[in-house]
Amino acid sequence: MALFSLPEDTPVGSHVYTLNGTDPEGDPVSYHISFDPSARSVFSVDPNFGNITLIEELDREREDEIKAIVSISDGLNLVAEKVTILVTDANDEAPRFIQEPYVVQVPEDTPAGSSIAKVRAVDRDTGSGGSVTYFLKNPHSTQFSVDRHSGILHLQAGATLDYEKAPAHFIAVVAKDGGGRLRGASVVLSATTTVTVNVEDVQDMAPVFVGTPYYGYVYEDTLPGSEVLTVVAMDGDRGKPNRVLYSLVNGSDGAFEINETSGAISITQSPAQLRREVYELHVQVTEVSSAGTPAAQAMAPVTIRIVDLNNHPPTFYGESGPQNRFELSMYEHPPQGEILRGLKITVSDSDQLLAIEVNTPEKFSSTADIVIQLLDTNDNVPKFTSHYYIARIPENAPGGSNVLAVTAVDPDTGPWGEVKYSIYGSGADLFLIHPSSGIIYTQPWASLDAEDTARYNFYVKAEDMEGRYSLAEVFVTLLDVNDHYPQFGKRVQEKTMVLGTPVKIEATDQDAEEPNNLVDYSITHAEPANVFDIDTHTGEIRLKNSIRSLDALHNITPSGDHTWSLEVQAKDRGSPSFSTTALLKIDIIDTEMLSRNPMAAFLMQTKDNPMKAVGVLAGIMAIIVAITVLISTATFWRNKKSNKVLPVRRVLRKRPSPAPRTAGIKWLKFRRTKAADKFVLREDPPNENCNNNSLGSAPPPKVPAPPPPPSMAPSMAPSMGPAHWMVPTVSGSLAPQQPHPSPKPKALAKHKAAGRPVQSALVSELRQKFEKKNVHNEAYF
Repeated sequence: MALFSLPEDTPVGSHVYTLNGTDPEGDPVSYHISFDPSARSVFSVDPNFGNITLIEELDREREDEIKAIVSISDGLNLVAEKVTILVTDANDEAPRFIQEPYVVQVPEDTPAGSSIAKVRAVDRDTGSGGSVTYFLKNPHSTQFSVDRHSGILHLQAGATLDYEKAPAHFIAVVAKDGGGRLRGASVVLSATTTVTVNVEDVQDMAPVFVGTPYYGYVYEDTLPGSEVLTVVAMDGDRGKPNRVLYSLVNGSDGAFEINETSGAISITQSPAQLRREVYELHVQVTEVSSAGTPAAQAMAPVTIRIVDLNNHPPTFYGESGPQNRFELSMYEHPPQGEILRGLKITVSDSDQLLAIEVNTPEKFSSTADIVIQLLDTNDNVPKFTSHYYIARIPENAPGGSNVLAVTAVDPDTGPWGEVKYSIYGSGADLFLIHPSSGIIYTQPWASLDAEDTARYNFYVKAEDMEGRYSLAEVFVTLLDVNDHYPQFGKRVQEKTMVLGTPVKIEATDQDAEEPNNLVDYSITHAEPANVFDIDTHTGEIRLKNSIRSLDALHNITPSGDHTWSLEVQAKDRGSPSFSTTALLKIDIIDTEMLSRNPMAAFLMQTKDNPMKAVGVLAGIMAIIVAITVLISTATFWRNKKSNKVLPVRRVLRKRPSPAPRTAGIKWLKFRRTKAADKFVLREDPPNENCNNNSLGSAPPPKVPAPPPPPSMAPSMAPSMGPAHWMVPTVSGSLAPQQPHPSPKPKALAKHKAAGRPVQSALVSELRQKFEKKNVHNEAYF
């Protein structure tokens, strides 16, 4: 690293050098780098590989060389060397102007091409990056230029300065370096400064009058020596103005004079002595130099008019002569620009009237009153004080009660401002409104009921005499009054309680709002009183927690009754409160009894809700019918596919005589009807020989014989002889119905009257339906 250099724009983290060394004994070596304690630690080295990395930014302008100590060690011996790393330049510094700000004073008569200022900028970079050239930021300037090497600012050839036009100039000068490399790219850096050129005024302008043209007026009573007007002039050179003097050149005829320093013009004679009505004066102003000698001059005309004295007031005249009051009537809202044709006013003044305003000591004027009476028109719509109104009245308010008052205002006067009220809408049937006061009240016959309709809304209309109207919406809410008693479904109710399961009694209150329609329940009378508890809010009645079996219940009621009577009270929470009582009879059964007899359990559960039992039975019947339809459909399509079933029409044509079959069916029907309680019909497998398309069958007779009377016995069937063709038959057998032994356990003995009659009635009903279905099927066969 003895001859190592590094550019100052090298990025931090770059690998800049690699140390390499060996140990004669072959031991591994490690590398180190260190710096003076007062210097920055710019590099770091990998102790194993010797890679040197830049860890801080370099700046040649601040530190152009870095001294460090690099060392190599095998763990026992250390070899160190001092090295100097040179930092080479990069174009990272922009030019910087010195001796700012630049402000120069330049007289406005400075010759063109003159040097007026010099700027200087320095760049700390070396080489081309450190060279500086100068330019104007506005290259199209027509007044100034700058030398690109020296930075001297010149007034361009043919250019002049004028203090009166521009007292100051601001010139932007740019300093650029010669460019160089920075982080691998060529860059040119620049800086800008502003040179302020203040133009100094010189005496090169004539004086100027201010406020021209000048007019003056002299009244007939003006006194000699009175000031008429004042003229003002100033030096055209505003930077260093000279003193000016005033004088009258001609036109005064000795009637006027002027103050040479103030410019005030005064009259020297009485206006009555003046021979002309208008005087044209010429005033001259002269600059006086600093040496006291006259300099530039200027001239301005002044017009002075002699006017009559305003000593007569003007007079108003109407159609009948002088008057000071004029009256007119007209309707309101006339179109803009309408002429008030009823007014005929003229003004006369004996003094000479001028078209300009004059500042005379005395002013005379006259006034007249013009009274315009506006006639009202119906141009306003009645407006309600609110878009909607809300009222609340108790539902027990008698007919004719006031509800609320609405108000509408019509700004018009007279009959146009009178408002008439009316109501309409689906909710207005029970209400009336006073047409003039706007008070809404109930119909005399109205009977309000919050339970029937709690809220009413309708519209109220405010209308003037020409039909102009506005609407507002009215909302009436009925406040609920506790006027209904709680009602039980029945005054006497019977409930069946399964031991451990509550029963529920319910009462309803028709009041519309809480707390009037909230019901609390209580047991008012029970014998014995310590058997049942009731939930105050739900009405559920259950046995007390101490009673867990029928035996415990029988110990309380030694009479052995299974039915208890309770008097239950339902009381609402209104004020005043109303109550109703009902008698409740409760049958209590054990859960073991229901578990042994599911049918009895089902009937017991649906005792209080018969529609539930009907629904269950209807569902079962629907399922049976659906299964039957599915089976029948499947059988039909299977037989049709196997070609075992022919159309009924062909089968009927081949029957020789239905007599034997009819007798057999009648016998079967007779036997089954008599023994329906002991036998059931059991179908045999289908007969495979029932195909009526057998090749060996004889053709059927043309006309079949009529069937024999029903008195024929089945034994007569053989006498008919064998059939020549086969007919599809239905075979079956009658089997005795297996009797069901009736269980006689002791646990069910007590409930025989309660469980068995219900089950027997259900079985009997199902048996009757089954017999009717069989009779229908036999008739079809």
